[in-house]
Amino acid sequence: MAQTPKTPSKSAAKSPRAKPKKSPPRSQGIGKLLLKGVLFFGLIGGVLIGIWAYFLNERVVERFSGTLWKLPATVYAAPQEIYVGQHLTPNALTSDLTALHYRDRPDLIETGTYARTGNEIKIHRRAFDFPDGNEPDKQLRIVFVNDEVKAVTDAAGADLGISRLEPMMIGQLYPDINEDRILLNVEQVQKEAPLLINTLITVEDRDFYTHHGVVPSAILRALFVNITSGHTVQGGSTITQQLAKNLFLTPQRSLQRKAAEAIMALEMEWHYPKDKILEGYMNEVYLGQDGGKAIHGFGLAARYYFGRPIDELRPEEIALLVGMVKGASYYNPRHNPERAKERRDTVLDLMANNGLITPTEAGALKQKPLGVLKEKGTTSPHPAFLDLVQRQLAQQYNPDDLKTKGLRIFTTMNPSVQASLEQAVGVLSTIEKARKYPVDTLQTAGIITSIGTGEVQALVGGRDPTFEGYNRALDAQRQIGSLIKPSIYLAALSDPAKYSLITPLDDSPLTVDQPGSKPWNPENYDRKFLGPTPLYVDLAQSRNVPSIRLGLDVGLNNVADMLHKLGGPAIKPFFPSMLLGSMTMTPFNVAQIYQTLSSDGFYSPLRAIRSVVDASGKPLTRYPLTVTQVADPNALYLLQYAMQGVVNNGTAASLNKTIPPSVGVAGKTGTTNDSRDAWFAGFTGNRVGVVWVGRDDNKPTSLTGASGALPIWAAAFKNLYNKPRDMTPPKGINFVNVDVAQQARVPATCPGVLMPFISGFEPKTVQDCQTGGSTPSDNPLNPLLNFFR
Repeated sequence: MAQTPKTPSKSAAKSPRAKPKKSPPRSQGIGKLLLKGVLFFGLIGGVLIGIWAYFLNERVVERFSGTLWKLPATVYAAPQEIYVGQHLTPNALTSDLTALHYRDRPDLIETGTYARTGNEIKIHRRAFDFPDGNEPDKQLRIVFVNDEVKAVTDAAGADLGISRLEPMMIGQLYPDINEDRILLNVEQVQKEAPLLINTLITVEDRDFYTHHGVVPSAILRALFVNITSGHTVQGGSTITQQLAKNLFLTPQRSLQRKAAEAIMALEMEWHYPKDKILEGYMNEVYLGQDGGKAIHGFGLAARYYFGRPIDELRPEEIALLVGMVKGASYYNPRHNPERAKERRDTVLDLMANNGLITPTEAGALKQKPLGVLKEKGTTSPHPAFLDLVQRQLAQQYNPDDLKTKGLRIFTTMNPSVQASLEQAVGVLSTIEKARKYPVDTLQTAGIITSIGTGEVQALVGGRDPTFEGYNRALDAQRQIGSLIKPSIYLAALSDPAKYSLITPLDDSPLTVDQPGSKPWNPENYDRKFLGPTPLYVDLAQSRNVPSIRLGLDVGLNNVADMLHKLGGPAIKPFFPSMLLGSMTMTPFNVAQIYQTLSSDGFYSPLRAIRSVVDASGKPLTRYPLTVTQVADPNALYLLQYAMQGVVNNGTAASLNKTIPPSVGVAGKTGTTNDSRDAWFAGFTGNRVGVVWVGRDDNKPTSLTGASGALPIWAAAFKNLYNKPRDMTPPKGINFVNVDVAQQARVPATCPGVLMPFISGFEPKTVQDCQTGGSTPSDNPLNPLLNFFR
């Protein structure tokens, strides 16, 4: 059966043929894909930038919420006190003021100025926060008569009690980061040195108080200038950006660092007021290098370059410091003075153009020199003394706290005494030249303390007082030689029933048996023997053999105990050779012993620190005077009396050429075997001094205590006020006229020697010169005996 073909429907027949659907252009698809990619990666980038900004923000907040900087401890000398009745010369006070960088300005309008007219000095003293309270700035008038303070008044003429100058800063204890700053408070700077802030903003960021941390137009302008010039000409960074870079970033030039700088600047502005940011900038900005330590902030820079606080800076000095912000090394006034002056003058012009000073003032200020200090203003010139301070602090404080908490440490150093000791060390060169030694053959160490208080006023650790190295005053263990002898004689004189100053000692050949070694046959320095000689003569002439006999008779253990009581080390066993000082001690150890001898037998530990306060001024530790009686004052009086003979007619007689005999210096020379060590320890009425001279390789020097150490001691004390020793006898002492050779009392009308004795132990024998007996003319020791008459 045939199939019938299908006929199309009407609708199908009538509708046109369907056209194929058009596909979008290829370029449009790529564009959409790129757009999606940009959006996607932009979103990812935005998230990453957001995360990055978050972490940057955390760093900003963490740093600003805590301690921005590790602050070194600042160490101060003892302040110069001024009071009526004080022995002080106008020249000495003027020197102290100069050392504190006071200016000679008759008008006294500014703090840190003084004016001298004859024997009258007027001072506008700076304010200072002492451990016992703040002392405001004040005008003082000091009148001198015969090198003594006769009046101390204020500007209105009212009498004042004890007045103090601010103490000299003698050093700092730095953290490991090797940077330093003196923190400024922005409110204080706005009040005391507004020109500094106005100049800084004028030069570095005129829109500081109106922008939000970043100024895009300034960045674009700087970018254009740098591109067209072919090198970096402008930075375009605001003060906030500079602070962000200095606190958190590296100096590396890159887009990433610049972006981080901008983000952190915006975050700092969001979190903190403008004044806090400005304060951070003034304390952080880099302004130079002091050896291995970076100088940060205007507070320290003012001290480093000019020796003054910021409120005493003159306009041209402010211009120099602000100008150095552009490049502290490039415009260093010490290394590049011409370049620095050109930059300073540019800043002065900017100050004039912006109404901070007049054009006339700017012109006059340009004619002035830079005026920076020749010496560096922050490195401690007294490293040996600072070393002692650190060691004593280490007994109570964590080392990190000492270097990071901004503590203020007030010490006992007397700048005038320290300067005198440091100057005296120069005598070593004279000694070397006279003996034709090679230069720098000899070394030395010295220490000067205050009698009664145990305060260390001066200390040097070598012939170069500024050398930060081996501190011989604290670390050089050297044989002390005859410096041991006062301990022997004091042990003997403490037994008045057996010994007095006139007790005869046997100066004849001696053999000392020593188990396990050869017998010892000690000799005197002159290799002579004088026979029986009075005890005080043997001490004055430093006779070895009589001193050894005395020590053996007193007992080695008793001598060792006396040495330890006086402040020396505990030595057990104590060998006979130690009676001539064969043991080793440091100059500091010796100074402790002689400090006790000078203080009538009262022991006070030597100290270099008076008090410590924290960064806010709160007292942390005080170091009060502690005193312990360790020896009989009557026996000490006899010993001191005999030690004066050492200087008057004994081994240290040459001292009389430098220090007047009226001072009554008591002391002792010391020389060791082969003259390897030369010592002198002596005291006036107000100070104790110990000097050692020798070689670091311990080779012989051919020097004695009198020829090596004594000249340095004399040079140091020559420039100081030496209070005469008060030899008023205590109640337990009687003076008796005696015939030394006969060991007898004689009437006052008879020739004799007036000698002190402990009451009740005077010679029992009484002899009348009319009935015979020896007279002083019969005695071969007349020169020495004459001193005691």
